[in-house]
Amino acid sequence: MPLLACAGWLAMPLSHAVAGCQSLHVPTPPAANTTHPQAPFFIDLSGLASDVGPPRRDPHDAHYPPARDLADGTVPSQTANGNFVLGPTHMAAPEFAAARTAPHGRVVSFTMNSSQSVLFNSGIVRDDPDGCPNGAIYTAHSAPGDPSDLRLTTSHSGPWVRQVDVYVPAQYKPGTKAPFIVFGDGGTDGFYPGRDLFAVLDALIHSHRLPPIIAIGIGAGGQDAQGSERGLEYDTVSGIYAEWVEREVLPMAQQYAGVSLTHDPDGRATMGVSSSGGAAFGMAWFHPDLYRRVLAYSPTLTNQQWPHDPAMPGGAWQYHSPWAGSPAATGNQTGAALVPDAAHKPIRFWFAAGDRDLFYPAPAMPDGMHDWVLASENMARVLAAKGYDYQFVLSRNAGHVDGPTIAQTLPEALLWLWQDYTPPRD
Repeated sequence: MPLLACAGWLAMPLSHAVAGCQSLHVPTPPAANTTHPQAPFFIDLSGLASDVGPPRRDPHDAHYPPARDLADGTVPSQTANGNFVLGPTHMAAPEFAAARTAPHGRVVSFTMNSSQSVLFNSGIVRDDPDGCPNGAIYTAHSAPGDPSDLRLTTSHSGPWVRQVDVYVPAQYKPGTKAPFIVFGDGGTDGFYPGRDLFAVLDALIHSHRLPPIIAIGIGAGGQDAQGSERGLEYDTVSGIYAEWVEREVLPMAQQYAGVSLTHDPDGRATMGVSSSGGAAFGMAWFHPDLYRRVLAYSPTLTNQQWPHDPAMPGGAWQYHSPWAGSPAATGNQTGAALVPDAAHKPIRFWFAAGDRDLFYPAPAMPDGMHDWVLASENMARVLAAKGYDYQFVLSRNAGHVDGPTIAQTLPEALLWLWQDYTPPRD
């Protein structure tokens, strides 16, 4: 998730700009192609209001798939598929209040470090200018003629330490194999909505609208975006992160929390925000044998993968669209999109973005693949074309990983995600 505090308005939350860092108040980065749609690395500015930052998108832009406007303050039906637009008011769902009187699950925490890991040993660390997190990205340059390839020289090997939180509902019966949800950006340094997820699960499980579901919040590996351990884990388009979770995290979670986790992929879900939201989809895409339910807020379905991979030059953008350097690529051609050209996979995907979500946070990457809203809109289009079960929500008056939107929608999102799940009998 490129917080890029150095970019001022791009930080999450927006008030957390870092003093002394350069601010970015332009709608597009320098040297962007905004006039030649058939040329490589085109950036489409239609439907974009950039009078104030961050730019605001029109949810009914002609280039977006059709979406249904919802009455202000309401959320989609927990059984509906398709595209929806939330109104500008975002009140917390009643389940948050109900959670206060519901039986509370217990939370068991433990620490992991790179010296214990096989797949992520060692980690990577990026050197940034003092006082400016992600400053090395903001001042980096891309490869000549290829803005999708960020040339970053300040990253090197380094250790990581992370916390993992395991939520065990009060209704869990020891010895039973429980369904579970894994979410990235957990732990003490995690982003919203970690603990709120536990509260909502308390309420939904107590009211018998969800079975007893275990939740495992996994801390990120450190820092953010290109050249960081967090970026490497979440933005790499492969099955490695899911394999790391399976081999290294889940056994420890079961051991420390004294629980047993189901091996049924239909009883396993992934969740994340921003880059960990992109990783959540990747876990299911590359391993539907392990996960088949995905929930994400502002998923990074954009070109954040680093180091640059010539075999997948568009990073996560290629889940839904061709690499912008070769926009006509199809099939087995380098740069072709993954979802449109692959057989249907047994994946359910709930995801949301804000109408003021991220837009080209790194000025050296005017690559046509860094518009978070367009990425989600494109993903909704290809999922519909392939017949997937999905629900996409574009939230008005909302930024990146918008807290009020999460508080409004998280219960409905969880109910939609698990609506057809029946736990096996003991």
